[in-house]
Amino acid sequence: MPHLPAFNAAFERCPLIAILRGITPDEILPVGEALIDAGFTLIEIPLNSPDPVESIARLARATEGRAMVGAGTVLREAEVAAVAAAGGTLIISPNANTQVIAATAARGLVSLPGIATPTEAFAAIDAGATALKLFPAEAASPVVLKAMRAVLPKAMRVLLVGGINPDNMQPWLDAGAAGFGLGSALYKPGASADDVYANAKAFIRGLK
Repeated sequence: MPHLPAFNAAFERCPLIAILRGITPDEILPVGEALIDAGFTLIEIPLNSPDPVESIARLARATEGRAMVGAGTVLREAEVAAVAAAGGTLIISPNANTQVIAATAARGLVSLPGIATPTEAFAAIDAGATALKLFPAEAASPVVLKAMRAVLPKAMRVLLVGGINPDNMQPWLDAGAAGFGLGSALYKPGASADDVYANAKAFIRGLK
């Protein structure tokens, strides 16, 4: 997978994915730069945002070599192709559609499907997932994650997404979480770049 070394390096620098649901192309560059200035290296633009492919294209061009950019809420194989054409390298989904995962892997892109059970997790791994997204985290617990970690491959990263804030990260880390996807506690539509920067720094402090 051509993008795996870059993903591994980005993840080692900062194991947090910024989820910019609702952002517009005109807002993406200042917010993206604020995230990078704060230390983020992984940025997701969900496909149910306004003109998301244009936002991905703009941010991927502007941040090449400094951050990995891609799409969230990817539900169909055709969307994988559109994101790749825009320069996106991350394909993130709320579900474990094995066809989407396989299409992502076939293009050499990074696949982060959503899973809620060991059955979904192993199906996603077999289809070519790069890492797993336990979603929604509100429906799970650190105890559930610890039980999953006992049977999943040791090298397979599991990220928590849903309801994560700087104050509730540590129990998940103790249970084996590799990182987190951060949504409305990091960015809400219309938020200023300064606000996003402050929120991003708070999350980075929560890792320490």
